[in-house]
Amino acid sequence: MTTPDAAKKAPAKDPWDLPDVSGLVVGVLGGTGDQGRGLAYRLARAGQKVIIGSRAAERAQTAATELGLGIEGADNAACARRSDIVIVAVPWDGHAKTLESLREELAGKLVVDCVNPLGFDKKGAYALKPEEGSAAEQAAVLLPESRVTAAFHHLSAVLLQDPEIDEIDTDVMVLGEVRADTDIVQALAGRIAGMRGVFAGRLRNAHQVESLVANLISVNRRYKAHAGLRVTDV
Repeated sequence: MTTPDAAKKAPAKDPWDLPDVSGLVVGVLGGTGDQGRGLAYRLARAGQKVIIGSRAAERAQTAATELGLGIEGADNAACARRSDIVIVAVPWDGHAKTLESLREELAGKLVVDCVNPLGFDKKGAYALKPEEGSAAEQAAVLLPESRVTAAFHHLSAVLLQDPEIDEIDTDVMVLGEVRADTDIVQALAGRIAGMRGVFAGRLRNAHQVESLVANLISVNRRYKAHAGLRVTDV
C-alpha cells in the first residue's frame, strides 16, 4: 500500500541531467605545465572562457598567447579571483604550498584538483599516499572555505595538446562531497568533445583514482600508447 508521503516523493534525479556551465570562467593553476596547458586548450576550444595561472604572470601570458582561443594569462592569485571554477594542475611537490598561498582567493570557489601524487624510480612510476589520504583531501584540508572536488586525473597531456585530434576518447572520474558541485564538474568535462564526466564517489575515494595514473603510465610505456579510461554500462 502506498502511503501519502511516498506518493508525494519527488522522482529520483536523472544523473545525466547536468547544468549548463558554458558561461562559467575556468581558471587553471599550473596552466603553463603540460597537463594544465592541455586542459586550458581543450576547454577554450569548446568555447569556455579560460584563464591560465602561473607564479609569474608573464609566463602565463606567454602560454596564453601561444594557445590562442581567447585564453588569458595571469598570476595565480588573479587567476583564482577571476574564475568561477579553478582547476589545480600544479606539480605534486608544489601542491600544498600553492594552495596555502591562495586560501583567501579560493574561498567560496569550486576547486577541481587533478594532481596525482607519484614517485618515480628505475622500476617506473608508483603512487604516493599523502598524510591526508590524497591530493584532493589535502586540498580540502588546506581550503576549508572552498568547495573541493577531484577530476581530470587520467588524461594524456599529449592528446590534450594535439590540435589534430578532434575528440578525446575517455571518461573523467569526478569525486566530491556535494552533488551540485560534482554535477558542475561532470558538465565541464562533457564540454570537451569525446569526453564524459562520471561521478565516482566522495573525496575519501580519491587516493585510488589518483594512484591509477601510475598504472596508466606503465600501460603507455609498454604499448607506446596514450591510454585513458571508459566506464562501461553507465
